[in-house]
Amino acid sequence: MHEISLVKNIFGSLDTVYPEKYREKIKKIYMKVGLLSNVEPILMQNAFEAVVATERKEYQNCELEIEVLPILVHCDECNKESEVVNYKFVCSCNKPTNKVIQGNELLISGVEFFE
Repeated sequence: MHEISLVKNIFGSLDTVYPEKYREKIKKIYMKVGLLSNVEPILMQNAFEAVVATERKEYQNCELEIEVLPILVHCDECNKESEVVNYKFVCSCNKPTNKVIQGNELLISGVEFFE
């Protein structure tokens, strides 16, 4: 399960940005995960809880919130953006397109602290 290594990387990123004294004050980590990122939100959540329980206890009061982003493509024919449904990369004008403008994301979009 590659989600465990992803969660460890999330904590590594937080460790780089926030000094140790702030880590226990993190209330929530916000993630944006695109449908094309090959990350299953439930597996990411389970991996987060497992890593916190076994290795990163300083984050035990922290939650992980995942926003799943749909796949959006841009069509050069009609110059519009369309959401990909059932992994069919076709614009709403019925022209095929592979210009993905959203859906590959895997990023920390925010961190919330306890007051």
